[in-house]
Amino acid sequence: MSRILIIGEHDGQNLNLAIAKCVRCAQAIGGDIDIAIFGNAVDAIAAEAASLDSVSKVIAVSADHLAAPLAVNWAPEAVALAADYSHVLGPSTTLGRDLMPRVAALLGVNQVSDIMEVTDSSTFKRPIYAGNAIVDVQCAEGRTIVGTVRAASWQAVDASGSGSVESRAAAGSPASHSRYVGLEAGGGERPDLQSAAKVVSGGRALGSVENFELIYQLADRLGAGVGASRAAVDAGYCPNDMQVGQTGKIIAPDLYMAFGISGAIQHITGIKDAGTIVAVNKDSEAPIFEVSDIGLVGDLFKVIPELESLLG
Repeated sequence: MSRILIIGEHDGQNLNLAIAKCVRCAQAIGGDIDIAIFGNAVDAIAAEAASLDSVSKVIAVSADHLAAPLAVNWAPEAVALAADYSHVLGPSTTLGRDLMPRVAALLGVNQVSDIMEVTDSSTFKRPIYAGNAIVDVQCAEGRTIVGTVRAASWQAVDASGSGSVESRAAAGSPASHSRYVGLEAGGGERPDLQSAAKVVSGGRALGSVENFELIYQLADRLGAGVGASRAAVDAGYCPNDMQVGQTGKIIAPDLYMAFGISGAIQHITGIKDAGTIVAVNKDSEAPIFEVSDIGLVGDLFKVIPELESLLG
């Protein structure tokens, strides 16, 4: 039987929603599921992780040098635990893409990236070529399988579990060549882009930083997260942490609204798992209309004010 360890990503206060989706992936693999929480004073986060359905145990490792989410400090802790497990999984988030390759390298194995479907305990499906093809990846037996889970492809499990919590001392020491400086978030009180149920995105057609405020205003009215195309980010209309797509964030909200986004394949890769895609563009031939559930050919500078007036 498989034994699966999930590295629990968190912000120091709450568990990342992607971890509940990693648990769903682990359920598909089958076997005992444990979660490792690295940080400092992580009792509340460990308890949250233990409440996830199917989680047997949470291993809480606390130390001052683990408080900041530095992959260089977290990776040795994951490796120290890995000997007891057949699989070590993490979410395919910004941190996960930094952390899990380090874990795989320290263990001397290849990483399986962006697991979107499980065939059996050693065979997985993952997207390639910007999601235009799906490849089967089979791992060698007898070696630890390290992988990242494509959160957009999995539903989160319920918080109906009752796993135990075990505290352990850190196995490693602080890295001497890296230090945590700080974290700046530009989203304010808006929902996190990767976990938001609704996302409003803007493209290059907005034309300026000032005009991009229309996207923020509509998102705030809807209680939605804010995204952007790469063209809008490159033009400086918004921060790069809002970029959606192959080289940005892959998301799966219930509702995705795209204003002034043409729909390059790299952007479509990031939204194809969304529940409902709404597109507004002046160009009736824009590729995004091929994947949208609702498409409106129109001027976003007229459409957005009209939408806001209808919202009351």
